[in-house]
Amino acid sequence: MLLIFGLGYTAARVAAAWPGAVIGTTRDGRDGTVRFDDGAAVRSAIAAATHILSSVPPEDGADPVLVRYGDALAGRWLGYLSSTGVYGDAGGAWVDEGAPTGGGRRSARAAADSDWLARGARVFRLPGIYGPGRSPLDRVRQGRAHRVGLPDQVFSRVHVDDIVSGVIAARGAPAGAYNLADDRPCPQDDVVAFAAGLLGLPPPPLVALDTLSPMARGFYAENRRVANGRAKRVLGWRPRYPDYRFGLRALNAITSPTPASAAPKAASGDQR
Repeated sequence: MLLIFGLGYTAARVAAAWPGAVIGTTRDGRDGTVRFDDGAAVRSAIAAATHILSSVPPEDGADPVLVRYGDALAGRWLGYLSSTGVYGDAGGAWVDEGAPTGGGRRSARAAADSDWLARGARVFRLPGIYGPGRSPLDRVRQGRAHRVGLPDQVFSRVHVDDIVSGVIAARGAPAGAYNLADDRPCPQDDVVAFAAGLLGLPPPPLVALDTLSPMARGFYAENRRVANGRAKRVLGWRPRYPDYRFGLRALNAITSPTPASAAPKAASGDQR
């Protein structure tokens, strides 16, 4: 059985694809999950689990899962959804799993990443995640997308379903860090402009960096290309969506409305 701490956007898709029983925790115990702060129920789930995956980010400078339940995790397959933010700014250079961590703005995440590695976890370092309902296509449609005019600022991204396949591929893999990223790091403006083009819309306007929120400015302050070679070699993993163009085209095909003239007609007597 797989126990997932933090059944959010990405982890819920892992749960749906996992080949076996899954139980998850949430803050409020919704939809049949276990409430995270119900210690007895969570420890019972840990005892029954063969595999444990955490998607819970640090809180108040510490990892909530390790603080509360770390003593009970030994002897199981462990996985942790981390962030490529642990590498900090690389000035646009490539980073792999051997690159230094902890020097960026996500010091708490880097510390949690290190703690999970020390416990023998498979630590999946993830760049910008996109997928159904959460992509540049959605931001462009909603008028929330923008460009910043920084052609030398480069970052990596990954489709949520490629994270799922990477986690599942690691079920029999050795412990360690794995970058799950696509094959084409590029400027954010390129991605936004491509999304707008798929929707038949003009590129969103350029905005000044100092008009953005502190969180957004922090994102643009870091510049790196994430190498995924170790996941390919060790896990046998290959991204289904090797760059943003494949991923956004697939998402657009899912969400584009079917023209009325092309919609299939119901057969006579079909009441569904």
